[in-house]
Amino acid sequence: MERVDDDTPADRLYLKGLAIRYERHVGKWLPIMWHLALRKHAGAMIELADWFLNDGSADPFGTPADAFSAAGLYRRAYKQGDLRAAQHMALSCFNKDDMAGYRHWLGQGAKAGDGEAKQERKRFETRLWHADAGRVRRLRPKQKRDGFA
Repeated sequence: MERVDDDTPADRLYLKGLAIRYERHVGKWLPIMWHLALRKHAGAMIELADWFLNDGSADPFGTPADAFSAAGLYRRAYKQGDLRAAQHMALSCFNKDDMAGYRHWLGQGAKAGDGEAKQERKRFETRLWHADAGRVRRLRPKQKRDGFA
């Protein structure tokens, strides 16, 4: 979860949706996120795209041209200026074994000012340490440079 101030009504509603989803408050978070995503709230678009990828459907990723697929929502959130969307898109491409897409979205994040994406692009690796990399046979052991090890 990213840090959001409750300056605007949309941000307050977004925080309410996050509280419902992650902190088990009373209510339904999905209609709130759809409401905000249709009004171009980048955080809500990323939440919906993450949910699409984890809901177990047959083709959850889709294409960037499809506005209501995970890829389309990530792309639109990135266009709104949210760097997390480029990170999520890059890892989703990696998990689909799409190395060209992975490198492209790392480049987009680096161009937008994400230092972590810039470093990752410099040391472009076809193997990563997280569990999803194991599903596409691109797993490697955790190392100190990962920051999470």
